[in-house]
Amino acid sequence: MSEVFPRVSARLLPLAIALSIASPSVLAQDAKPNDAATQRALIERLEALERHLGVTGDAGADSVPGDAADLDRRLRVIERRLELQAEENAAKAAKDPVVSLAANRGLSIKSPDGLELRLRGVVQADGRFFVGDERVPQNDTFLFRRIRPSLEGTWGSLVGFRLTPEFAGDSTTIVDAYVDLKFDPRATVRIGKVKGPVGLERLQSASGIALVERGFPTELAPNRDLGVQLQGDLFGNRLNYVVGVYNGAPDGRDAATTNVDNEFEYAGRVFWEPFKNSANAWSGLGVGVAASVGETFGAGNNVLPRYRTPGQVQFFGYGANVVGDGLRRRFSPQGYYYGGRFGVLGEYITSEQEVRIASGIGAGRREHLEHEAWQLTGSVVLTGEDASYRGVAKPDRPFTVGGEGWGAFELVGRYGELSLDDATFPLFANPATSARASRAWTLGLNWYLNSNLKLVANYTEASFDGGAAAGADREDEKSIFTRAQFSF
Repeated sequence: MSEVFPRVSARLLPLAIALSIASPSVLAQDAKPNDAATQRALIERLEALERHLGVTGDAGADSVPGDAADLDRRLRVIERRLELQAEENAAKAAKDPVVSLAANRGLSIKSPDGLELRLRGVVQADGRFFVGDERVPQNDTFLFRRIRPSLEGTWGSLVGFRLTPEFAGDSTTIVDAYVDLKFDPRATVRIGKVKGPVGLERLQSASGIALVERGFPTELAPNRDLGVQLQGDLFGNRLNYVVGVYNGAPDGRDAATTNVDNEFEYAGRVFWEPFKNSANAWSGLGVGVAASVGETFGAGNNVLPRYRTPGQVQFFGYGANVVGDGLRRRFSPQGYYYGGRFGVLGEYITSEQEVRIASGIGAGRREHLEHEAWQLTGSVVLTGEDASYRGVAKPDRPFTVGGEGWGAFELVGRYGELSLDDATFPLFANPATSARASRAWTLGLNWYLNSNLKLVANYTEASFDGGAAAGADREDEKSIFTRAQFSF
C-alpha cells in the first residue's frame, strides 16, 4: 500500500483542499502526502470528505478496506460527486439573474436570457440668491430642482425602454416615458415622451450640463414632446441622425399631454463627429444642424411661448389676445469641441411663429415673427481631467476625508443673447412688461468630488432692452445660483 499511496494521496489532497475551502472544518491541518506518518491522517480526511458529500466509503468487491484499490474507488466516487455538484451549480448560476451595483451604472439586474433592468437617478438641491433687485424684487430660496429616479433597460435584443418621473415641484410628473424598437444600431424606432431633437444643450443630460441652468438657445428650442422618431448611428458611429413626428411643443417648454390643436410637428437633426474614432486632437469635434416645422393654432401656454431670464424669471410673454395662427419653424446650427482639459460649445437658433390678434386693438392683424438666440460656452478642467459633453466623468483623485484626493475642478464661462423680432411690439407684446432683448454672461465653478457627487456655484449678470414702464429698460438681473448634485 505504501508504494501506491503517494499516487492516491496526490489525488486526494486537491480534493481535500478544495472541499476544505467550502467547509474549513473538514481540513484543519497541512497535508504532506510524501510523509508516511500522515497517511492515516489523510485516510481520516478522506472519510470526512465522504461524510461531507454523503457518499459511502465501503470497500468494493475486489478491494480490502484501506488498500490502494479501495482508496482509488472511493476517490473516483468523490471526484464524480464533485463534478455533478459543479454542473448543478453552473446550471443554477445560468438561470439566476446577476445583480450589480456600480457608481456610473446604478443598480442593475440582468437575466441570462437578455432581460436587464437598471435603476439610476439624479437629485439636485439648489440655492437661488438675487443681488440688487430693488425694482424687480425676487425671492431668495432653496429648492429641489430635480428629483428623478429612472428605470431603464432592455427586454431581449429588440426592446429597450425608459421611465423617468419627476418628484421635484408641487406635483409628480413624467419626464421620460418611451420604448425603443432596436432593429439595428443604424435604425431604432423610439415611441413615447422624449426630448425634442432641436437643441444641442437641451439634449445634454441634466446631470452633465456645464452650468446650473441652460442658456438662451434652450428657451427657443422645444423641450419634451410626445411622438415617434427614427434614430441611428452611421459610418462607425460618426454620424448620428434623428427624424420624427410629434404633437408639437412651444419654445422652451414641454408639450401638453395631448395634441391641443390637431396639428403635428416634424423635426430632425444630423450631428457629425468626423474624427470620433481617431486618437488625435480633433476626436472631440462635433458639428450639426437641427430643425423643426409645423403649424399651430390657438392661445395659451401650450401654444405660445414665454421666455425666461438666466435666473428663471419670465421677461417676455405675448398679449392675452394673441393666438398662434399658422407656421412654426425652427432652425439651429450647432457644435462643440472637447480636447484634453478644454471644451467649447456653441449653438444658434431661430424660431419663427405666425401670430394673429384675436380681439381688441388691431384685431385680425397677422404677423410672421422671427426670434433668435445664441450662446458660446467654454470650460477648462483645472485639475487636468478630460472635459466632455457629459462633464468630467471621473476625477483622477476623488475627494477623500483626511486623504490627499480633492476631486476635479472645472471653470466654466458663458455668454449669450436672445432677441425678439421688432414687429412683436407694441401690438403682440407689451413693451412695458416684455423686453425686446437680453444679454447675459455667467461664470461658474464645478467641483466633482467623485463620480456621483458634484457641487456647483454660478454668478450671472443679465441686461435687457425695454421691459419697463415709460420705455425704460428692465432692471439688470444679478444672481448667484448654487447646486448640490448626487447622481448614479
